[in-house]
Amino acid sequence: MITALIRSELPRMSDSLRKVGEAVLADPAAAGQGSAAELGRRTATSQATVTRFCRALGLESYQQLLIELAQEQGRSQAAPEARESARQAALGPRIGPEDDLEQVIAVVAQADLRAMRHTADHLDREGLEKAAQALSRARRIDVYGVGGSGMVAREAQARLFGIGCAAHAWTEVHSAETSAALLTPADTVLAVSHSGLTREVLEPLRLAADRGAFTVAVTGDPRSPVAQAADVALTSFSGETSFRRGNFGTRHSVLLIVDCLYARVAQLTYERATASMALTAHIADAHAAGRPRRR
Repeated sequence: MITALIRSELPRMSDSLRKVGEAVLADPAAAGQGSAAELGRRTATSQATVTRFCRALGLESYQQLLIELAQEQGRSQAAPEARESARQAALGPRIGPEDDLEQVIAVVAQADLRAMRHTADHLDREGLEKAAQALSRARRIDVYGVGGSGMVAREAQARLFGIGCAAHAWTEVHSAETSAALLTPADTVLAVSHSGLTREVLEPLRLAADRGAFTVAVTGDPRSPVAQAADVALTSFSGETSFRRGNFGTRHSVLLIVDCLYARVAQLTYERATASMALTAHIADAHAAGRPRRR
């Protein structure tokens, strides 16, 4: 949905573009009826700013924005479940000091559900398939990520390793570059960066590409350097709220992409994956409190 796209892109926009986006979100119906010049006047910006706003969303023109808004409004009027979704979306991302616990739970839950739904709806199917195919046949898999994305990198490595993939997570740039320098065309890289600007991820990614490895990026910005450096870029959308910005707001949608890759790789390597899972299934139970260890 266009409003979900606008909401996810707002944090990366300049102040003037953000004014336009906030006005559209505040009243999509009104924004969808006037001209670009009128929207510019209403937001104390300009027609040129409105045009830049549309291009920042990946739209060709203001007319395309009007079409997207009209189609979304039509869907919400046609389907009861869509009207309910719109009602829930109206909660918005803000949590104020006067909000009670129920409101906090509702805002956080809806932000995550909205981000995951939008990520799933706009996930590049062809790109996901190419990435899963490359991961499934890779001699070795490097996963790069630092900070919050480093947590996702370790999670991706653990899942892939558990189904028999030779996966390694690197969350420190020197180790990541050392590993990248040793890769070959038989290997695959998964790079995670919400902003797509993280040098500690970008540098080993580029080095791995130079070595001939197939490269996959998971990022919140498909126009970022990390996305542009990869063979395949998979885009996540953010569920930001008050107190939760950047990669903290996108964690669930990134993990959704990782889960889709994991499930598809397991499917493509069914015999190896199921054999690996069978060999390791007892380990968690063996470490449960009060249960005897298997010998």
